[in-house]
Amino acid sequence: MAISEHIRELMSGSSWIRKMFEAGARLKAEHGADKVYDFSLGNPNLAPPERFPQTIRAILDEQVPAKHSYMQNAGYLETRKAVAKTASAEQAVSIGENNIIMTTGAGGAMNIALKAILNPGDTVLVPSPFFMEYRFYADNHGAELVPVPSAAGFEPDITALAAAVDKRTAAVIINSPNNPTGAVYSENAIAELGTMLEKKSRETGRSIYLISDEPYRHIVFDGLTVPPVMKHYRNTIVATSYSKDLSIPGERIGWAAVHPEADGGDELAAGMILANRILGYVNAPALMQRAAARLQGEWVDAEIYRKKRDLLCDGLEKAGYELTRPAGTFYLFLPAPGGDDEAFVEKLQKQLILAVPGRGFGAPGYIRLSFCVADEVINGAMPGFEAALDA
Repeated sequence: MAISEHIRELMSGSSWIRKMFEAGARLKAEHGADKVYDFSLGNPNLAPPERFPQTIRAILDEQVPAKHSYMQNAGYLETRKAVAKTASAEQAVSIGENNIIMTTGAGGAMNIALKAILNPGDTVLVPSPFFMEYRFYADNHGAELVPVPSAAGFEPDITALAAAVDKRTAAVIINSPNNPTGAVYSENAIAELGTMLEKKSRETGRSIYLISDEPYRHIVFDGLTVPPVMKHYRNTIVATSYSKDLSIPGERIGWAAVHPEADGGDELAAGMILANRILGYVNAPALMQRAAARLQGEWVDAEIYRKKRDLLCDGLEKAGYELTRPAGTFYLFLPAPGGDDEAFVEKLQKQLILAVPGRGFGAPGYIRLSFCVADEVINGAMPGFEAALDA
């Protein structure tokens, strides 16, 4: 047997995005890349802000001792200080550098948090629809992900989440702005969630941690802001990255923050730092850490994505699609015409359009379109969207 039965099982149910990637490669080979309209991947197409390459060049030119060496597993002190200042402003809580761990992207941050808090057999709750990798992250550490259907507008259903909590519940994952829906959770929903988790932690006799996955925090539209999570619940861990904020997903740089008043917070942070090492990340990349320290407050222009959102939504509404415009991210999550998401995605493929079925995010009956693409892709796909709907 070449691989374990468990990995074989996980592979058989692996990401729909990966399946769409493979379908796209086949279609592009058959028809030419310029004839295929790929809305499947959340791969930012904007260039990073000009300060990013300028900063990288400056760091490379500087004579810094041990510029590319190992550092403390939590990351460079000066970077953690800079991040702590930003995180404090975003979360409306005073966060110190010892509560920050620099990580290999948001995925690294999520995994070190889960590694530190999970026991085999624990459960992790998540509002559905959800980013499909969460299921694998929980499984990595011997736990089970339990999806809980969201309320109207894809806000967390606090009553349903409360009913799903039991003595095995170790954590709740939230993701706002949300992938795949583009929903931005209201501050009222966050506050209600915090109150519920405080109550349930007392009832179950264990600290239930809230893990807030926030890589899209700065990609919001129409004057919205993303409310703080730590302000409303002390047992919070924030995980995020610069992949979308700075449009550098391939550089794999992010961070995790532990609420300074979390139960066992010092031990939790120490456990996450150990997990950073023993899971094989060791450190976040040194060059990217040095850059992150200097680029706090620098983001891509979300207005560009807002224009792409409106270009896509205007065209689809004119063609006859029903949709709700996302408040953030660069994803549109809309009901699949006819109700069968997989069947409609196949219809789109016949028009050389790639989309992802909602069942891949725990929401059959929807499709996800990623609009971080060139305007020419959006405009060129419109006849195909019309033909698929007519079919």
